[in-house]
Amino acid sequence: MSDEEKKKRTQETAKKLFGRGVRMDPPYLLWKAFDRDLANDFSMFITGNLYSRSVLTLPERQLVACAMLAAIRAGDELRLHVNAALNVGCDPGKLAEVFFQVATYAGMPAVNEALGVFREVLKGRGEWPIGK
Repeated sequence: MSDEEKKKRTQETAKKLFGRGVRMDPPYLLWKAFDRDLANDFSMFITGNLYSRSVLTLPERQLVACAMLAAIRAGDELRLHVNAALNVGCDPGKLAEVFFQVATYAGMPAVNEALGVFREVLKGRGEWPIGK
């Protein structure tokens, strides 16, 4: 695949994931402030290569990402990925269940933080409470 094709695939995947909802600066802008070339390499690898693979669907990848980010209590990154999960069609009830599952491995404080972030994102999108 050419660099131009990879760049296009990166942009298309990023638009699906981060094109609407929560308004916050993506990590890419922080990376770019320090090293533009490395930021582009990271973006092309993460979004253009990894996230655009077809072994897992984008919703499946987002559920996995949200579970991991909840477990390590990475709230800002979780906010970005909860929004992305909703953008690509993840069911909010299943996302909540993923956060409850985290209790087994990371404890209730991680669950509580994840649910707080999740509620904040849903409120910002006008989708709180779930199922309204």
